[in-house]
Amino acid sequence: MMKKYLAMIVAAGLATLPLLLGGCVQMPTEKQGVSDMRPQSSFKAEAKQTQAARVMIDGLDMGIVSDYLEGVAALRILPGTHQLRVVTGGVVLLDEKIYLGDGVARAFIVK
Repeated sequence: MMKKYLAMIVAAGLATLPLLLGGCVQMPTEKQGVSDMRPQSSFKAEAKQTQAARVMIDGLDMGIVSDYLEGVAALRILPGTHQLRVVTGGVVLLDEKIYLGDGVARAFIVK
């Protein structure tokens, strides 16, 4: 009787051994990420009519000022020199030649 009991304990121990050893093994993991270092520009505009003005970068329409308000969202562009214009109803509110390098965040005031 004692031999049967001992044999059952040994069998149970051997059956659980792979589970115990398998739980200790962790497969190697690798984490990858991409950092976006493109320059970003945003705008400070309080008046509703200035928030509806169009943003132009190098002659391309990028949307309206309210899409890129400071602290909410930013316009990411390629590093380098660009012509920035903000226009509403044929009136130019802002016209600047700007240089933005990697990782730079700049806010422009639109009046």
